[in-house]
Amino acid sequence: MLDRSKRTRMSRRRFNALAGATGVALGAGLPRIVLAEGAPDSATIIKGKESGMIVHNAKLGVMETPLKDLRKHAITPKNILFNRLHFPHPGDSAWEATTAAPSEARMKGWTIRFDGLVQRPRTLTIADLQKMGMEKRVSVIQCAGNGRSFYAAEKKVGGGQWKNGGMGNVEWEGVPLRPLLAELKMAVSDKALWLTAEGWDQPATPEGSDFAKSYHMEDHALDHAILALKMNGEPIPSVHGGPVRLIIPGYYGNMNVKYLTNLLFMANQSPSVFQSVGYRFPNFPVTPATFKANDYTIYNSRPTYGHVIKSVIFSPLSEDKPKPGNVTITGVAFNDGNAKITKVEVSTDGGKTWTDAEVKDGMSPWAWHHWSAKAKLGSGKHMLVSRATDALGRTQPINGLARWNPRGYEWNGADHVEVTV
Repeated sequence: MLDRSKRTRMSRRRFNALAGATGVALGAGLPRIVLAEGAPDSATIIKGKESGMIVHNAKLGVMETPLKDLRKHAITPKNILFNRLHFPHPGDSAWEATTAAPSEARMKGWTIRFDGLVQRPRTLTIADLQKMGMEKRVSVIQCAGNGRSFYAAEKKVGGGQWKNGGMGNVEWEGVPLRPLLAELKMAVSDKALWLTAEGWDQPATPEGSDFAKSYHMEDHALDHAILALKMNGEPIPSVHGGPVRLIIPGYYGNMNVKYLTNLLFMANQSPSVFQSVGYRFPNFPVTPATFKANDYTIYNSRPTYGHVIKSVIFSPLSEDKPKPGNVTITGVAFNDGNAKITKVEVSTDGGKTWTDAEVKDGMSPWAWHHWSAKAKLGSGKHMLVSRATDALGRTQPINGLARWNPRGYEWNGADHVEVTV
């Protein structure tokens, strides 16, 4: 059954919400994720995952998808979708480590509490949600640290050294958030400026910070948010946040809270370390000498909300070893969904010359936009580069190191792949 130990923490959270707490509690700090040396195979860490995924942390089930596998599917299947958990999964949490759906008993015992600065708190079950009208969203789900390893050219930062495989193109299905909140008729206070989502997963020690994320009530991204019950047409796998996950299309994975248990209306954003210090991006350019990993505050940085524009080359990859002659260069591009992807430029000479690729519309504004470009490659080494631009003029920097930050988030430098023909 659902672990009810959250109730004791709930009372503290609700007090903070009602009091409009402004302090920032750092707790025991964020877990330090490091690349696992000699890690076991992905299939032995999470039941149902394919063998051969790139494991960054076996204890936390952190792994990414090799691009040679990711490029095979328009919709990323659960057996190869990247994974990121924030807390170890021993004991009762062991149920998370599988791509199977949560058990029937867990589904029946699950509740989502709607509380905080409201006159009439509500509680819903999975069965309640299943009776409501549902909508689908196809969106890129991406770790905010995807591409972190590329920052090492400036200075290596702590955390899993992700390449480009910490993402997937996924179909979600669930109950639209805003209509649901209106239907619950909770009489929300005018002082409630923030909506905070909390998940079931718990820190390893009582002193650790719970996982919580906050969104401003006027954030237009919430207009498309859903309380998702399905992923790719099936119940959401346990390891990917089932039985219910808050999905905000166009937002980084950490903002799409897994194992949703509470939605709180608050005067201020959550003091959780995962909101106040972790998963934040500096408001101004920083260098390794001027800004450290624990220098983040809610005043000098912002949460990693919407995806910055990005393109990734899918083929040819270095291991493809293309032959001389005509070659088709392919890949995907995406952003936060607020503007159409209007152009993807491709270079075969490291950015000296460019050609426009053909860009196909995505399955939704938040989905992968596949692109392709023809080129002729002679014998020798070639540096392939791709760069996307959208209708708002947002584009990828040629040198992604200009956005270096000490936690290694939001890499979106023009993608570079060296091939030998």
